[in-house]
Amino acid sequence: MTVKIVSPVDGSIVAERETASLTQIKKVLQNALSAKNSWKSIAVSERAILCHKAIDKLLENGEDIAREITQQMGRPIKYAPGELQGLEERARYMIDIATEELADIRIEESEEFNRYIKRESLGVVLTIAPWNYPYLTAINSIVPALMAGNCVILKHSAQTLLCAERFCQAFEQAGFGEGVFQYLHLDHQQTTELVKNKLINFVSFTGSVSGGEAIEKSMAGLFKGVGLELGGKDPAYVRSDADINLAVENLVDGAFFNSGQSCCGIERIYLHMDIYDDFIKKYTNTVNQYVLGDPFDITTTLGPMVNSKSAEYIREQIKQACNAGAISCIDEKKFPLSKIGTAYLAPQVLLNVDHNMSVMKDESFGPVVGIMKVNNDDEAVQLMNDSSYGLTASIWTNDKEAAISIGDQLQTGTVFMNRCDYLDPALSWVGVKKSGRGCSLSVLGYQQLTRPKSFHLKSS
Repeated sequence: MTVKIVSPVDGSIVAERETASLTQIKKVLQNALSAKNSWKSIAVSERAILCHKAIDKLLENGEDIAREITQQMGRPIKYAPGELQGLEERARYMIDIATEELADIRIEESEEFNRYIKRESLGVVLTIAPWNYPYLTAINSIVPALMAGNCVILKHSAQTLLCAERFCQAFEQAGFGEGVFQYLHLDHQQTTELVKNKLINFVSFTGSVSGGEAIEKSMAGLFKGVGLELGGKDPAYVRSDADINLAVENLVDGAFFNSGQSCCGIERIYLHMDIYDDFIKKYTNTVNQYVLGDPFDITTTLGPMVNSKSAEYIREQIKQACNAGAISCIDEKKFPLSKIGTAYLAPQVLLNVDHNMSVMKDESFGPVVGIMKVNNDDEAVQLMNDSSYGLTASIWTNDKEAAISIGDQLQTGTVFMNRCDYLDPALSWVGVKKSGRGCSLSVLGYQQLTRPKSFHLKSS
């Protein structure tokens, strides 16, 4: 089967690749099986040296990689280089904490007893990565898995296949042995079969809820680990005491960066009634400053969505909301490149919305945000929790104690105060409800990539 990467920029074919044959898949699995014992026997400090080298190799090709990101998924070239900066931050952090976090847990060491818990690698980790942040999302599991002594097989999105090849090139140049890191270009059925293969010990998946459900169903009864990061409908609450200018600047960026195609992007905003009018005026003025255009033009600040189908989904959400009484704040005519049937879509801000509308309850994953007025903190908390997702939530206030109190009540994986749409590698990345299961990054991220083995040694 031939896979074609169609660029959302101009509809051109970026690259064509054949999906792996059964023989190729078996070879990759055999390579990993052959390599896993020797790789896990290497000292953590030596693994760290190799992983740092691989990151160095990726960064050496940063300019070419940035252009490929823009070609493959449409992010403006102005922002594309930032992805590797984020990759480096996450990767280096996880490498640097590995020695301490993977060390044996000593319980007792005396003349009579030696008791400890060892963190043992799982074997082979399958990483299934998405297109929206093709390097950032993949590195969340790749580097920690390797540092924990696992071999890794990467299956990347069909939209961003070139990223898998870039990763492999970097690991080869860094001196990784055969079978330690590999990639496969697969279709959905092949991926399902690989997930079920007995040689795969852990699956890390980032993608849609339906994709996560399919992964879990295919793994039922196999007793292997899985990490799922499935997106969100992330809310923000702006209290009456907030710095309005700070909130506006960051919440515009949080909603529309990457054309809104971020798992932890802001998709709904709740404003205290006292600051509602002031916020709306400043917010819409800022959104109107976006430049929708060719993402290879350095002046472009808003690129196309990944494809026309995704853009049409957002258009339909907006249409349904407006038919139900929502008010659109942005005149699409100010963004002439936005046209039905294309991946180019104007940003939109919707008022007079409610939770009966798809745009306020279903993941949009595009450049649209709904804004509601609230009377107090309790109402804001109720609305923020009224979602089947729970990845991140942000609170905008000058009262830290209030932020902590509200955060304690929120059903979410991460609580932000006066910031949003950011992943700190020192903090656990985790979702609740339909946003997924498992925990990546931070000191806790190594727990799901290793298994505990207890040693209880008694002197004779």
